Amino acid sequence: MSATLINSLYDNYNSPQIDLLVNEDTLSLAKLLPNVNSIYCFSYDSKHENRWKQEKKIFNNIFRKYDLCINLTASDRSVIYAALASKKSISAIEKDNSKSWWKKLLLSHYYYFDNTKHILLNNLEPLHYLKISSNKIQHSIDVSDECLFQVKNKLLKANINDFIIFHPSAQYDYKIYPQHNRKELLTLLNTLGIPIIITGSSSDKDLKIKETLLPLNNVFDFIGETSLEEYLALSKLSLGYIGMDTLNMHIAASYNKRIFAIFGPTNLNMWSPWSNKLQKSATENRPIQVYDNITIFQANMPCVACGNAGCDNKHGKSECLDHISPQLIFDSVKAWYENV
Repeated sequence: MSATLINSLYDNYNSPQIDLLVNEDTLSLAKLLPNVNSIYCFSYDSKHENRWKQEKKIFNNIFRKYDLCINLTASDRSVIYAALASKKSISAIEKDNSKSWWKKLLLSHYYYFDNTKHILLNNLEPLHYLKISSNKIQHSIDVSDECLFQVKNKLLKANINDFIIFHPSAQYDYKIYPQHNRKELLTLLNTLGIPIIITGSSSDKDLKIKETLLPLNNVFDFIGETSLEEYLALSKLSLGYIGMDTLNMHIAASYNKRIFAIFGPTNLNMWSPWSNKLQKSATENRPIQVYDNITIFQANMPCVACGNAGCDNKHGKSECLDHISPQLIFDSVKAWYENV
């Protein structure tokens, strides 16, 4: 989501040194971004174990080292890092002045983080202040020839040519399609007669899903079997994406793949897949909607989309995901596939 910003800075300032400070859970993707010199990492585990040791290390690495610092989140810690890293600092802040008044004093320039606007557009706000134009909103990440070869070879060994990705997991449990719905959807997808590759990492959450998968002729379990770059290669080679609103969905959108996205409580304005052709995303909540090559499914409930972390707003269950019909998703996929 920051690739366009990074590329624009790199081109405009004639190949400057660009360093990143990222949270640990995004490090693997950050390593694949082009035009990046060094990456510093903030670890929540280290924060709990020895907070001040980590803070001191980051401080020593970034203090007044940069001509410019750009921060894309409004969190207190990240704003402080931005102000420490450079005398010229640009950051997102909250619209609520009671939370952001002190941030305005620390920063050279600020913009309001707008949750009614897509995250890609939010991330390009610093370019307006710098008077840098960008002719592209969303960039895809290149995959090495070596990685593409390895993935193609893996597919060849499994006798897979054309295929569709099904990604059942997400960063948080409250975004994951319930197991009984997932089993019904996969059973239906199996009847299409095209390989369905199930993707996922080696996390406990994904491996738990792996244990529940049914043995189906046209369903191939790749959970825990690919690196992030190999997943990028899979996405690039696929016909389409079916699954949750998560990083993998946005990767598919960047490659202009056919997308069938299952949304729970997530704010569509900010996080729906971006269409490169139409230069837009979804802005209204509907049980089913199509724009360009993207179909989004939501529950037909008055509370959708609440934007909460589950119904209890404490990462609990999202009841709305129970009310998205596997048959409805399958019918949409089937109608598309029969015309491919």
